[in-house]
Order: sequence, then C-alpha cells, then structure tokens
Amino acid sequence: MGGTPETLALEGARVGSATRRRDAVEGWIFVLPLVALLLGFVFYPFFGAIWLSLNQKVIGAPAHWVGIRNYVELLHDPVFLRVLRNTVTYVVGAVSLKLIFGMLMALVLNQQFRLRNLFRGVYLLPWVVPTAVSALAWTWMFNDVYGIINTLLIRAGLIDWGLSWLGDYRLAMVAIIAVDVWRGMPFFGVTLLAGLQTVPTELYEAARIDGASPWVQFWRVTLPQIRHVALITTILSAVWTFGEFQIIYILTRGGPGNATHVFSTYTYEVAFSSANLSKGVAVSLFVLPFLAGAIYLLVRHMERSELA
Repeated sequence: MGGTPETLALEGARVGSATRRRDAVEGWIFVLPLVALLLGFVFYPFFGAIWLSLNQKVIGAPAHWVGIRNYVELLHDPVFLRVLRNTVTYVVGAVSLKLIFGMLMALVLNQQFRLRNLFRGVYLLPWVVPTAVSALAWTWMFNDVYGIINTLLIRAGLIDWGLSWLGDYRLAMVAIIAVDVWRGMPFFGVTLLAGLQTVPTELYEAARIDGASPWVQFWRVTLPQIRHVALITTILSAVWTFGEFQIIYILTRGGPGNATHVFSTYTYEVAFSSANLSKGVAVSLFVLPFLAGAIYLLVRHMERSELA
C-alpha cells in the first residue's frame, strides 16, 4: 500500500478512465433499443418515402429513378395547386376557430356554477367518440333532404329549401371545417382550461382594485399568463389538422370537383386510386416543410420556456 503522489495520481486517472469507459458502454447498451426503434420505425420509413418520391413507381411495376420530376409535375398540376389552397384554407380556418371557441369554452368552464364538472365531461364527448362514427353522424346531419341542420334552418325561416352542404363546392369546405372544429375544440378547451387554473387569483384581484374591466383583465392578465399553453396547443393542432383524413374522406371524399381535397386525401387518391405510389408520396411530402417549421417553432418555444 502507499506510493509516491505521482504514482497515486496515475492510478487514480487509470481508475477514472476505466469507470468512464464502463459507464459509456452501459449507456449505449441502454440506448441501443431506442436507437433501433428510431431507425426501424422512424428513419427507415421517412427516408424510404423520400427515395420513393424520387422514383417512378406504379403498383405492380418496378421503380426507376426520375429525380425531382414528380415534384416538378405537381407544381404544374392545377389540381395539386387547388389542393394546396384547400389545405391552407382548411388548416387556417379550422385551427383559428378551434382556438377561439376553445378559449371561450375554457373561460366559461373556469367559472363557478352548478354542475360544472358534468358540463366539463359533456364537453369532452366529441373527443371521445371515434372519428369515423362522428363523421358518419355528421353526414346524416348535413343531408340536404332529411338532415337535422336543414330542418332547423327551414323551421327558423333562414332558408326556403335544403342546402346541399356536402354537394355544393361553396359549402363543402365550410362543412368539413365545422366538423373538424367540433371535434378538435375539446383539445383546446381542456389544455387552455388547465392553463387558466394556474393563473394566480391575486392578479385578478389586483386588476379589479385598479378598476380593470373583464376585457382588460383577459387581455392584460389572462392572455399573457396562458400564452405558452395557447401557442403549443395551436402548433400541435395545426400539425394534426394538416394530416386529417378520416373526416374529409368520409364526408366528401375530396369533392365536389376537388373542392375539399387536401394533402392527405389527394395523396390517397393519387397513390391508390391512380396506382401512382411515387407521386402520391411526393404529394404528402410537400407538407413536410410546413410541419418541420411548426415542430422547429414548438421546440424553440419549449427550450425558451425552460430557460425562462
């Protein structure tokens, strides 16, 4: 036992180096399953889709390389440009209305009144019902002959005859946005309600003492306090709305006259109905920059929130 200080220092460094190597190996052993899952279920399908979009691949025939030709053809395709406009209209319209109505519902449900918990449960029903079931129910409600919406409008004297909500190109987009808002509003309501319950009541008391009106309290107290929750909720909803398929396909199948085709439904139409897999994948990948930008903003915002 014992030794010179130099010998003890060398021995300590050797032991420390061996410990670090062992910790590194153990760390990789724990991380490898996750890496394998990422490679198998995320990176391989993702880069496989990019590779497929750069080929000409029709169902039943071998693929051959065409570079970016699929993307160039899409940019000159009037139907695809219509799909691009439809997608922007659908996402902006649906997410904006979900934010507004979700905020209103959260503000109401944050108040004290009888049966509040019951209303909170009822409010979640659109989110609980399977999307396909709710879309079929809305198909019946929008029916121009016996649908409940036309019946109520006629009895209220607002219209003289039934409107073709899903068959009129001027109304079809309104109809699918309405259904998406109905289904997605609970997500906004629940998350914003959770944010509202974290706002200190002392801030409202101080605002009332200063004579602030309810609108000023909302604008100067509520909104700044829940802006992080509202932003993250909006970005997540936008990402999900970009990929919405079931509601639109069940209600209109992209019609009438491509009036409600968005990226997801047009991808299905091109890839499977037209058997052009590579171009169908190219359609879906056009949305990638939008989603990547949204995810980047979300990550940056979360990092700043952690540092704040």
